[in-house]
Amino acid sequence: MSIQTRRERERAERERLIVTAARELAETEGWDAVTTRRLAAEIEYSQPVLYSHFKGKGAIMAAVAVEGFAEMATELRAARRGAEGARAELAAVGEAYMAFARRRPALYDAMFTHAVDLPFASPEAPAPLWEAFGELVAAVEPIAADGDDPGVLTETYWAGLHGLVTLMRSGRLPEDAHGLRLRLLIDHFAAGAD
Repeated sequence: MSIQTRRERERAERERLIVTAARELAETEGWDAVTTRRLAAEIEYSQPVLYSHFKGKGAIMAAVAVEGFAEMATELRAARRGAEGARAELAAVGEAYMAFARRRPALYDAMFTHAVDLPFASPEAPAPLWEAFGELVAAVEPIAADGDDPGVLTETYWAGLHGLVTLMRSGRLPEDAHGLRLRLLIDHFAAGAD
């Protein structure tokens, strides 16, 4: 193994360590607790080492978000493939999306709530963003009516899911009706499917 290969591997390992530490700290204490000084102390590297990998907290959050989209894509794909029929796939994907947001609130915030320097809905968007959106499209497209734009319909379904997540997390919707709201969203989206 060449010295260059070893250095590249060590650099990738440090980046992985920084992103993992940021995620863990955010999940336990919130994103306000994630600072470059705190991360440097957590991973036992100096702040200049962090800055040699990331421009600052925003870049770290963007890396966390990309990682989150990859994980979400995997979970949505598994849910969709584990269901039979268009309506069941739509429901499974909706439930998996909601479960993901509940299990990983700080990760979800990095992906969807906080401003991060990532291009969305453009060809420059990182592949994991497109993969996660693609899983939503794969669940929504089969229920699209003639004349519906599958992309816009998917964005609308996604907005409904995100709205439910946001309103429940902020305590504006009572938790006990969560299942009913999700079922209503799916029923109205999948009216006439299967």
